[in-house]
Amino acid sequence: MLDFLKRKKKADQPEPVKRGFFRELANDILFALMAVTLIRMFFVEAYAIPTGSMENSMLIGDHLFVSKFHYGARTPKTLINFPLAHQNFWGIKVGGKEIPSYTDIIQAPVFRLPGLRSPRVGDPVVFNYPPDYQLGYPLDLKTFYVKRCMAAPGDVFEVRNKQIYVNDALVENPPNSLTSFFVETDRPINASFMTRLGITDYTDENPADTYSTVAYPYYTYKGKNGFYIHTTQAKAEKMAGYNFILSIEEVVYPKGEAGTFPNSPLFDWSRDFFGPLTMPKEGQTINLTPENVALYGEAIQHYEDNDDVEIKGDEIFIEGEKIDNYTFKQGYYFMIGDNRHNSLDSRSWGFVPEDHIVGKPLFIFFSMDRTNPNSGFFENIRFDRILDIIK
Repeated sequence: MLDFLKRKKKADQPEPVKRGFFRELANDILFALMAVTLIRMFFVEAYAIPTGSMENSMLIGDHLFVSKFHYGARTPKTLINFPLAHQNFWGIKVGGKEIPSYTDIIQAPVFRLPGLRSPRVGDPVVFNYPPDYQLGYPLDLKTFYVKRCMAAPGDVFEVRNKQIYVNDALVENPPNSLTSFFVETDRPINASFMTRLGITDYTDENPADTYSTVAYPYYTYKGKNGFYIHTTQAKAEKMAGYNFILSIEEVVYPKGEAGTFPNSPLFDWSRDFFGPLTMPKEGQTINLTPENVALYGEAIQHYEDNDDVEIKGDEIFIEGEKIDNYTFKQGYYFMIGDNRHNSLDSRSWGFVPEDHIVGKPLFIFFSMDRTNPNSGFFENIRFDRILDIIK
């Protein structure tokens, strides 16, 4: 009855050409790659914890979902990059060298989309490792790190005898944060004993081995023989109760420790006595005294998108002209690991620029404990950590 409403097919209209199986498959794969790339770029990305710098908050083998929209997603800088590869193709080497998965022939300006808020003191944050400029990586392809934000732009950061102060106010330590202790003993300690105590981060006969086997007394601290552990005060006290443990002493690094930012003879800071240090904020102008050049010179040279910057002693030159003051183009943060004595963080290499911020960890979607190589796959899965919210 309603045939007259139907669209009549023209006699000369060709039948639609059916695509072949492989063409359909290629189209589906291309669409999936584009969708995944956009989701990873602007919304959520997966991230794996490779080191113990955030134990016990995040463990080696935790796999996280990281929100890009909390702090605002960044537009990409590197426009030619193989999807789902970061820096290099997975495991592919030619002549012993890894093959880059990108080319920096085309680099675009980076903009940050509006987010819910900026990182706050106490927030866990994923960011690009700033010193990777030394390896030539573009901003968005620098190595991913995850630490806890302990100072935001404009804040004054300080560590006084292992306690952190921001703007002269004491900052509460994260729950179950770790520090180091020296265990004095005259015998080897079996790895299974350490596991029963819940202590997985300690020195052993092969410090380069991620997964320790047996801890030997090959180290000396204040004339005592033993080894170092990174754990909580409660676990250290429990370990001290065993009769084959001669003593346990909390380790404190005095002022003047080597390898501490800014690595200048003008400062005698250490991991446990650090600062006070003011975080630069956008629009802030500083006078370039010798101390300020030591503190902020690297940021001005490598993170501020300035051309032709030279640092000669305690003086800075931009395009051949000496400058006596400088106005910052962006804000800077200070990031520290919860494993306070076993974390490569801002106390070692300095500031994290605002444009290096990637996102906020949300929750653990999978966790695998690889500290015991003799256990099976399902034994290693940490079911109790799956879907844990990151705090």
